[in-house]
Parts: sequence; C-alpha cells; structure tokens
Amino acid sequence: MKPTKIITRRQAIVTALAGMSGSFLAQCTRPMPPTFGNILRMGDNVTYLAQRTLLPGQSLVKEYRFGDISSMPATGTTNPAQFSEAYDKLLKNAFSDWRLNIEGLVSRPGGLSLDDLKKFPSRTQITKHHCEEGWTAIAQWTGVPLSSILQHVGIQEHARFINFHSYDEWIDSIDLVDAFHPQTILAYGMNGKTLPVPHGAPVRLRIERQIGFKSMKYIRKIEVTEDNVGFGDIGWAWYNGI
Repeated sequence: MKPTKIITRRQAIVTALAGMSGSFLAQCTRPMPPTFGNILRMGDNVTYLAQRTLLPGQSLVKEYRFGDISSMPATGTTNPAQFSEAYDKLLKNAFSDWRLNIEGLVSRPGGLSLDDLKKFPSRTQITKHHCEEGWTAIAQWTGVPLSSILQHVGIQEHARFINFHSYDEWIDSIDLVDAFHPQTILAYGMNGKTLPVPHGAPVRLRIERQIGFKSMKYIRKIEVTEDNVGFGDIGWAWYNGI
C-alpha cells in the first residue's frame, strides 16, 4: 500500500503561498477567502492576495511587557454551559474529560486532553487584541503553537485549511500560512493564570495577525481539509489581517 504523504511546516507554508502566485484571475480558484455569493465580499480576495503577496508570511506582531497588560472585556459568548449540556458537564468536572478532537486530512487522528497539550513545548506572548467592535486590549497568552499539533498529527499533502469548531456552535477556518505562524497558539493560560471561562476555557485559539473574532473560544474540534468551510455569510470578512 502506498504510504500517505505528510507535509512539513516549511512545505505547508510554501504550498499555501504557491497557490497565490501568478495572475489574479488564476488565483480566484483555491485556496481563496469564501465569499458565499456576496458581491461585496469578493473584494476580500484582493485584500487577502495583497497581504499574502506583499507581507512576509512569518513576520511577528509586536509583543509587549507584562506591565503593559490591560483589562480585557469578554465579549460574545461568556459561558456555553447556558445552552450546551456537553460543555456544562466538562465545566463541572474542571475539564478533566475534555478532549481536542483532530480529524480530516491527518495521518494520526484522535483526541488530546488538556494535560496532553501541556506536554508540548509552550509559548507565552503578550499581544494586543484588536476587536472588530473597535476596542483594543493587551493580554498575556500561554499555550501550544498550533504548528506543533499539526506536525504531531501529520497533516497530508492535500491539506489547505484548518477548520475549528467550538462549544458555542461557531465554525471558522484559517489557511496554512496563519496555521503555521509562530504566534498562532492554542491558549490554555491568560495573564499567568488558567484561562477563565469567559475568555474561552479550557482552550481558545489565538491568531495574532487577524482581528479578534478569529481567535475562537471554547475549542472542541479541529478539522483539516482541502476545502474552506468558513463561517457563513454574517457580514464579516473571512480574512481580517492586521
């Protein structure tokens, strides 16, 4: 039987960027931001291509000192237990039974507990959160680089997007450039403490090079795919680079 080909971090980034070369028309196939048939959203393709072409794929956002940390409001869902029986049970057991399920175009699908995630080398970063509502806040985040998890499960050569599912019934996705960025982490700590429920416990995504709503809270599943599922037409752009 022919073995499944697994791509490395460098190959993943090169593959994603290769799809953006050539003329604009040639790039309007895949991978591209989903427009969901919305004519106004088609302009997102221009922004996406411009940023991916002109800006260094792995450049870091500014990181701050501990003394710069500010108060940070919790917006959107603040406790999925109000409507999710599954999350309510996990919360009552202090997330001891929580598992991050990883499936799709990976060679080693399965589940990782919170303790499993903490066994990976961690990264701590103090960054500015840019909310789509117009406010900003600085916080410290500790977690495992998403790239480490993807390398652990072995994403396959046809993989193009990483889709995230949450306990508050949110679905969103990012491309491989953002997925393998050093500052894209699965955070389980905030400001030196365990990640609190209003901010996404037990694990939330941090995508520092995009607007705040892309940093999904209450992660329950990661799905690696060739196609982009996006999050539906809610009026916001799929790609919100900063």
